Amino acid sequence: MDGRAVAPAAGTVLNALATGTGSAFAIDLETTATVELTSDGRVDAEIAGQPDADTTLVERCATLTIAEHAAPAGLNESTVGAQVRTESEVPMASGLKSSSAAANATVLATLDALEIADAVDRIDACRLGVRAARDAGVTVTGAFDDASASMLGGVTVTDNATDELLAREEVDWHALVYTPPEQSFSADADVSACERIAPMADLVAELALDGRYGEAMTVNGFAFCSALEFSTGPMIDALPDAAGVSLSGTGPSYVAVGDQSTLETVRDRWNERDGTTRLLRTRTDGTELA
Repeated sequence: MDGRAVAPAAGTVLNALATGTGSAFAIDLETTATVELTSDGRVDAEIAGQPDADTTLVERCATLTIAEHAAPAGLNESTVGAQVRTESEVPMASGLKSSSAAANATVLATLDALEIADAVDRIDACRLGVRAARDAGVTVTGAFDDASASMLGGVTVTDNATDELLAREEVDWHALVYTPPEQSFSADADVSACERIAPMADLVAELALDGRYGEAMTVNGFAFCSALEFSTGPMIDALPDAAGVSLSGTGPSYVAVGDQSTLETVRDRWNERDGTTRLLRTRTDGTELA
């Protein structure tokens, strides 16, 4: 019995580190997970092209999914194991929600292998991945905002303290992503510095819940660049042309949204910086079986 699923990455509208409220939107970079069930009760994982990468999150996702859904699938939880393999277009530790995409893809692929993927609500599947991320220590907030955007597609607003979906809207944007050469791990972010800008985060949440996503992103970007000590230079490069621009997650990537021709102009500026620039589309279809 095996399963396969594909999950998109995401960009940030509101970083949840300040208040627990977050917002993100799915973008067209993908992570694929393949799961083969075994009968030895062991869960092992590998990440394609990265033999030394930490596979704790992926293994925890498969383990939790089996623990919760093996019995409904008519299997003995104690004897069901899994071999998991992920491959990804999403650079790790870049602020583009690689962990959320890997978690969602793994959970759904495991459900597919158990042959009950269609019977499990997508939000419930998303919450399993969030639990695994907390257990694995790869996130401070649980990243339900990032995970829900990746699982459902579109833009979502969430309460990460309660894992509640506050709003979701399908959006059709072009998105420009600039990723500098360095990495930045979410678990290492200065949470206390982020909490001090809570009033700005509350403003961003109001804008996002009002559907003013571009303005929300830009306010978020300037606030969190300051709190996390990232340069605002790439944001200035994108303004006033882009509809919105922000530091994505805890960095180091920046994401701008707008129409294609405008973002091509911004891309020319970002291409003068060290790193990688990608012009993408937003995704409305979320995590899917493959």
